[in-house]
Amino acid sequence: MKSKSGYQGAELDRPFEKPDLRLTGTDGQPYDLKERTAGRATLLFFGYTNCPDVCPTTLGDVSVALQKQPQEVRDKIDVVFVTTDPARDTPEQLNKWLEAFGDRFTGMSGDLAQVKQAAKSLGVSVEDPNIHHDGTVTSSHGTQVLAFLPTDDKAHVLYTSGTPIDSFVKDLPLLAKGVSSGS
Repeated sequence: MKSKSGYQGAELDRPFEKPDLRLTGTDGQPYDLKERTAGRATLLFFGYTNCPDVCPTTLGDVSVALQKQPQEVRDKIDVVFVTTDPARDTPEQLNKWLEAFGDRFTGMSGDLAQVKQAAKSLGVSVEDPNIHHDGTVTSSHGTQVLAFLPTDDKAHVLYTSGTPIDSFVKDLPLLAKGVSSGS
């Protein structure tokens, strides 16, 4: 069923407030999510760089969808990746990993308790990383991408794991313009 606004992603009945999250950005400097993304379309995703499947696939799909947009749309959209494994995902590691996806991607690393609280406020589950016998680490986290509109800095649209690239391609111009869900 297509929405009135035209979004392919799931439109939220009640938009989420952007969380008050201050960590370290990929440049090694303090990164205040609310301040740095105010008035910008923002896709927010929680995950970790050593994720074997969902994280690289999701960010890859968003990257491809962004590449299919005209420059004026790309310039209005930020993608913020918040690590759920800050012990290993240093700002330098995040920067190196995110560079593969494009210049609209930035990362946040820092206190896991803050990350978990911010994620919970958005309905995203984040668990403490699990260290296995062989030394590998897995981090259980929700796979949702939340889309914040530039007009009110609230998340109006949610994308689940496996969202087709074409859905992102169709929605990114709407997000960049700040088209309200349900309008």
